[in-house]
Amino acid sequence: MLDLVPTPTVAAPDILRCAYMDLVVTDLAASREFYVDVLGLVVTEEDDNTIYLRSFEEFIHHNLVLRKGPVAGVAAFAFRVRSEEEVDKAEAYYKELGCETRRGKFTKGVPNALRVVDPLGFPYEFFYEVEHVERLAWNYELQGAGALVRLDHFNQVYPDVVKGTAYLNDLGFKTTESIKGDDGVVYAAWMTRKHTVHDTAMTGGNGPCMHHIAFSTHEKHNILYICDKLGALRMSDHIERGPGRHGVSNAFYLYLRDPDGHRVEIYTQDYYTGDPDNPEVVWDVHDNQRRDWWGNPVVPSWYTDASLVLDLDGNPQPVIERTEVKEMDVTIGADGFSYTRKGDTEAGFKVGGQV
Repeated sequence: MLDLVPTPTVAAPDILRCAYMDLVVTDLAASREFYVDVLGLVVTEEDDNTIYLRSFEEFIHHNLVLRKGPVAGVAAFAFRVRSEEEVDKAEAYYKELGCETRRGKFTKGVPNALRVVDPLGFPYEFFYEVEHVERLAWNYELQGAGALVRLDHFNQVYPDVVKGTAYLNDLGFKTTESIKGDDGVVYAAWMTRKHTVHDTAMTGGNGPCMHHIAFSTHEKHNILYICDKLGALRMSDHIERGPGRHGVSNAFYLYLRDPDGHRVEIYTQDYYTGDPDNPEVVWDVHDNQRRDWWGNPVVPSWYTDASLVLDLDGNPQPVIERTEVKEMDVTIGADGFSYTRKGDTEAGFKVGGQV
């Protein structure tokens, strides 16, 4: 087990929500076709090397940056904070941790941001000042049947989930759900700032890596339309997993892979977590309904594949192997990936530690 990240003596920044991801892609035209022509994200602006995209309910400049580069990876997980002073707090916070920090304009629409390589090796950005754009929530003539209306969350992969969760808790994130084993191993945890199930999550595996970025739709029929559209376009090979219903988060989901293999979740119908005494939901790792409420098997690539994350100069971060048992190891039954719930009469999960 790795050592925990020290808690700084200065206050953590007041984070509002996950706001955007800066994603490096190797073929900008192919990525534009996937995210704009197929998924329908709105182009705020673009040039020969960069495309700025947003969801239909968004009023800030972008939720996703597609940046052409030689190595596919994540340049930044970006979080909006409550004020410009909170950007200064973030800078002081990470400098005390001894992290590399840079201040400036890294994307259009965000004139003054802080970027850091955090203690786990993830590139984070914190910003407040941002260009406002037209919110298209009422423009149903533009949205289509599969409209992506919000950026919902990130999911990160790291070998030590306990360390990663403690670090994010110190940063102000609240743990809403987790997956644990009888032996005390923590396999994954979900953490939030915006009163949904999560703004980001820690999934146990080789990392630091990015597991997925997730966009929300209004209802599950929007996700089914996306599946039909991909089938009609003969692009169903982009579907990795689903559609289905998660036990964790209770959300309806679909996982896609973009032309570079970056994983995108389409997500809807999770629940409110904003009360201060909101109980953590703890799932038994042997309960396969944690990942799919209907008991459908999880494809191996969902556990083995993840995107590289980059340092502040755009170079891939070294990937550390998880030495603890992986969730994939306990998910494989006698017939391969299968329903592996331990005990037919068990409830399968606990709320606030109570059965």
